Amino acid sequence: MASAVLLLPAKLNAAEPLKVFILAGQSNTVGHARAHTIATLYASDASRDKELIELVIDANSGISNATLEEQLVRGRKLDELTGGISNDKVKALSDGPEKSDLEAKVKVLKDQHEAYKTKIGSACTVSDRVYINSIADGNKKSGKLGIGYGASNDKIGPEFAFGLSMADKIDGPILLIKTSWGGKSLNYNFRPPSLVDFKTTPEYAEAKAKANENLKRYESAIKSFPQDQAKYKVDLAAYKEQMKTADEKARKKLREPREPRTPRKPKPFNMDEAGLNYRMMNEAIQDVLTNLKDNHPEYDTEAGYEIAGFVWFQGYNDQFSPEFRGNYKNNMMTFIKDIRKEYKTPNMPFVIGVLGTGMTAEKVGENEVSLAQRAAAKAMGTKNGVASVESYKDYSLYSNEVFQKGWPQHYHEWDTVGSDRPYHYLGSGAFFVRLGDSFADSMFELMEKQTN
Repeated sequence: MASAVLLLPAKLNAAEPLKVFILAGQSNTVGHARAHTIATLYASDASRDKELIELVIDANSGISNATLEEQLVRGRKLDELTGGISNDKVKALSDGPEKSDLEAKVKVLKDQHEAYKTKIGSACTVSDRVYINSIADGNKKSGKLGIGYGASNDKIGPEFAFGLSMADKIDGPILLIKTSWGGKSLNYNFRPPSLVDFKTTPEYAEAKAKANENLKRYESAIKSFPQDQAKYKVDLAAYKEQMKTADEKARKKLREPREPRTPRKPKPFNMDEAGLNYRMMNEAIQDVLTNLKDNHPEYDTEAGYEIAGFVWFQGYNDQFSPEFRGNYKNNMMTFIKDIRKEYKTPNMPFVIGVLGTGMTAEKVGENEVSLAQRAAAKAMGTKNGVASVESYKDYSLYSNEVFQKGWPQHYHEWDTVGSDRPYHYLGSGAFFVRLGDSFADSMFELMEKQTN
């Protein structure tokens, strides 16, 4: 009898409904930050960053700001000895004792550099409460939430800190479902089904016409290629004859004719699959929802599950077409409505990550897609469960300072604090940890509004 009473609270806790959060988007949802760059947070004095360190790095790891500083000194020394990513200073030396001595010093420092990366990655939190099923381009995996659910097994996206932060805010088991593919637009790839058929739009007609023009141009080039080759041979022979008798001044003015290249066949027209990634996303989500016990061991069939929220972080590929960026606000609002209908959750909390690769408020404010994302969130409103998060506010300015030095020459220093280009927010783990936490804060606020 006493044993049964003692077991009762555990049963009640186990019966919490599983809360499912969906994350979707393109490459910055995929995540291109190598895990060791998370340690850049130690360079910050901000109280929030100190709290985030406690969230994502084991307190018993022994890692500190001194660990980061030691590695930065090591990275600078490596760049000083090697010349950076080119390794020019080593290559410039002739074989011999001096070169061998330098190579030995460099090897020691590089081994220490790699050991540092491994140490940080090993110290990152692995959750026992939050599980994830993730598609991050070709990196498809599931299990306990930790690092490695980004573009590769040592990378993260916003999912890492989002899940850990949500676990600090709500009770019960949590499952993240992430579906993300790089280089995809909302207007075409993630096109929601309630929009008009893409084949009836002006952008489809323009793309089709351009493809036909490219094909005609190619066919014409193939037809004239034999004549172009023959003309080149004649022009080359004439050039060589002129060079034989030309003085130095005349030689400088003469230009050797360029040999014609074989015309390259254009890629087939490939805009007949509008909404493919929208459909792939839903297929992946539904597959997880029909196998919840396989994706979270604490799932209780009696307690069931709820779709607790959706995080959307995308927009880069819609910037480059007037139609794509001009339609973004309407497309985003339609996407939200269709997703809510798909999962029978009319008030599903929905967080939009505002594209912030412009880094500053001024630059982001000039971006039509960013403005449309804000406008969509404002039009639907927090009362309707929609909010936007400004990603530029979480940008790693510290990493950017090193990047701006000239990352090839300062490669090992740069490799300590960043791992990609500006369009991937410098591949900064500090940024993606902050952003994931910002998404979680916004999501929790929306959830609270619904319960109050």
